Amino acid sequence: MADEQPDATQQPPAVLDRALELVRFLRARCEWDAAQTPHTLVPYLLEEAHETAEAITRDNDADLRGELGDLLLNIAFQIVLAEERGAFTADHVVATLEAKMRRRHPHIYGDGERVAWETLKAQERAGEGPRPLLHGIAAGLEPLSRAQRIQDRVATVGFDWSDWRGAFEKVAEELEEVRELLHAADCRDDDLEEELGDLLFAVVNLTRLSGAHAMRALQRANRKFAGRFEALERLAAERGVVLGEASLAELDVLWDTIKAAERTALGK
Repeated sequence: MADEQPDATQQPPAVLDRALELVRFLRARCEWDAAQTPHTLVPYLLEEAHETAEAITRDNDADLRGELGDLLLNIAFQIVLAEERGAFTADHVVATLEAKMRRRHPHIYGDGERVAWETLKAQERAGEGPRPLLHGIAAGLEPLSRAQRIQDRVATVGFDWSDWRGAFEKVAEELEEVRELLHAADCRDDDLEEELGDLLFAVVNLTRLSGAHAMRALQRANRKFAGRFEALERLAAERGVVLGEASLAELDVLWDTIKAAERTALGK
């Protein structure tokens, strides 16, 4: 049976409504879509969120357009599933968002003075009743961001260095503990992993107190290293250097050549 044609006199639905209608259409006609639950879709939601973030970090607008569509589909899917089980509707989701943003921007809506973001969130948590301070930080958040969120949260009750200097000294302390453990004859893998974790956590804290975000900083370092190594591969091919057979000293020469070319290109 042919699908009913829309009434040409009606106004086109809002963008979010179109996404919701798309999911409802698929749920009614596709076995795979009809079989999905909120839990089965979580891996896809996380994957699309990461792919969207990747497109942003690469400044690739063409990919970003597609990834945002995939992410929107997953959001719409969760809303439709909630509607089907009678939990909430799209209107409830948007209304909750609007109310939250109004609470968090009282100076914009004329409801009060500007308040620090973490202070506002602490007030919201207090209104929910007594809960541990770290409640609500997603366990599935990637580790660097979760470490930074934990540190942000405990800083709201004064458990924080006054500036980056204290965090810098802590990094030096943890680095020395790792060095001592690596030199120990009875070094155990579990102990080393724990000390390395402490070092990473301290580095995240230093990054945070320096005004940067650990995840973005590492993403930038990853991109820089990958770009340089790809350039090293090209230079090695030009010079007849075989990767896997060349010595570290030979590779260091290529690496230094790549870095020098970058400095020249930047006029340094």
